[in-house]
Amino acid sequence: MPVNVVIGAQWGDEGKGKIVDYLSQKMDFVVRFNGGPNAGHTVVNKYGKFQLHLVPSGIFNKRVVPIIGNGVAIDPEILIKEIKYLKKRGISCNSLKISDKAHLILPWHILRDELEERKRGANEIGTTKRGIGPAFSDKTGRFGLRMGDFLDKRNFKEKFSFVYQRENDLLGKKLNLSLDALLKKMLSFGSFLKPYISQTEFILWKAIAKKKNILLEGAQGTLLDIDFGTYPDVTSSGCIAASASQGSGIPPMEINQVIGVVKAYTTRVGGGKQPFPTEMKGSFVSDFRDRNQEYGATTGRPRRCGWLDTVLLRYAAKINGFTSLALTRLDSLTGIEKINICVRYKTEFSISRLSEVQPVYIELPGWNKFPKGCRKFSDLPKESRLYVKKVEELVKVPIKFISTGPKREEIIVL
Repeated sequence: MPVNVVIGAQWGDEGKGKIVDYLSQKMDFVVRFNGGPNAGHTVVNKYGKFQLHLVPSGIFNKRVVPIIGNGVAIDPEILIKEIKYLKKRGISCNSLKISDKAHLILPWHILRDELEERKRGANEIGTTKRGIGPAFSDKTGRFGLRMGDFLDKRNFKEKFSFVYQRENDLLGKKLNLSLDALLKKMLSFGSFLKPYISQTEFILWKAIAKKKNILLEGAQGTLLDIDFGTYPDVTSSGCIAASASQGSGIPPMEINQVIGVVKAYTTRVGGGKQPFPTEMKGSFVSDFRDRNQEYGATTGRPRRCGWLDTVLLRYAAKINGFTSLALTRLDSLTGIEKINICVRYKTEFSISRLSEVQPVYIELPGWNKFPKGCRKFSDLPKESRLYVKKVEELVKVPIKFISTGPKREEIIVL
């Protein structure tokens, strides 16, 4: 189908980068439509291992036109470093396109992010302090600068100076940044990025008319959505399938498939106060985390680990309209004697009162060995096949892809 969306079904870190990299082999366009450099998509393919924060994971397919959509908040310094890093590794970025409507993360956004998180104290959200929230706040407040502003140097100087003065009035000595030095730096960023900037929605409309294959790559996950996630412990942008249209300019009726990416278990980043009904307990957790390298790709922070929660998965399936699932990290459950799956809660489900629910589990047998490089479902241990079928039955969405390892080719297509 021409237009496909890949969405994280949990609290992010589900393995979307690998799934996008795999699907990109048959795509003509890959579009990041939300989030900012707080996203860390890890890709392992024939070119090596990469961690991408802004550039779409489809960059490794030479025929793909990678697009950073209007819904992404862009730190120009981070983006330039990422482009240079990819080029140094032999990956061309010549076809990269950046929406002229994507908002800029500016130095004061990072400062405000740090100050606001500090003020929350014990109630901190656990942001990456990359300035994404304040950038989106300024976007809504109409004080933001956009990538397209780089195209007119005189206009950029006027807008930047105006917003700088506003921030200086608000932050005072805390800003401690020279206007002239900042302006010079930003204009140099603009000169570098100018060739990549365009009205990307027009490119995508033409691609749809020509029946090109398009993949919309989501960042973070459904449970971090600004509206439908576990507010206020969420990210600052829309993470559900509806946001794919808003963040790219593609009309909703043009979307054909919505693929939900889900880990075979559950993780989330943040302090221990954020609700996590199926969080694992005891000494088992640290061993499980270390064995499976459950640390943030962007921050390196340890992830909290828990059993698969199919109540939340059904919620994600409904809000996104998943047409299929991609199940990742199935191999990571190897060596566990008994595996729990949450099938319901003892109390009524509410995403806004998740800290009050009590999970009810079923127990499935584990497996001690997992074959490397298997490409057929029948090659998997019978216990892991039972696990996959049970997840499919509980969520009521077909599982189309099973990731059996970090590499691109380590995948089973059903």
